[in-house]
Amino acid sequence: MPAYIDPPHATGIAAQTVARRAAPQDLVFHAGWFCPFAGRVWVALEEKRIPYQYKEQNPYDKDPEFLKLNPKGLIPAFQHDGRGLYESNILLEYLEDAFPSAPALRPRDPHGAALARLALQFISTTVVPAFFRLMQAQGQEKQDEAKESFVQVLKELYDQWFDKHIERVGPEFSSWAERVLDRPSVRAVLSAPEAYHTIYGRYFNDTAKSQVAQATRSAA
Repeated sequence: MPAYIDPPHATGIAAQTVARRAAPQDLVFHAGWFCPFAGRVWVALEEKRIPYQYKEQNPYDKDPEFLKLNPKGLIPAFQHDGRGLYESNILLEYLEDAFPSAPALRPRDPHGAALARLALQFISTTVVPAFFRLMQAQGQEKQDEAKESFVQVLKELYDQWFDKHIERVGPEFSSWAERVLDRPSVRAVLSAPEAYHTIYGRYFNDTAKSQVAQATRSAA
């Protein structure tokens, strides 16, 4: 992947959010508009209504100052009161602990909080890798295998986390998905749909150079 992102900045509603979040704050959110791992933290920040400053980072052309904050050079990352922190799941936990008066994203009771962590772990370690394998699969046989694997993962996700609350297919699920996409915190971080085509096109033709793309490729 070239050392630039095209487009280099958020577009659509996300661009408006970036503009609103440009003023200095104690919490600085270093992210990339295109990154799904940054996206999960970005949604959480908006949902919890925590004041933050957004700073766009290009992980393929790493800013030396950003590397001082996060030696791995990965996004997303926080700079809070001058101290750095990274890894999206850790950042989500940090928001819950560091801002206890903000709206909670996980249950307050220990059992419910543990279940929320289990769900996040399953998505991070099982759903996300299967999704990237599906995107990067080349050739009909590999694509069919990746598709079947991803379907099985989604079934497992449904059986564990959705079964008691929502039907697997049909109007209830469609209505739920529409509500998710229409939630202000989600809409706030979405760029124009066409902006993602170039970025994720590199995954579909397996030329992406991101760390997750390389990990997916080496595990194939």
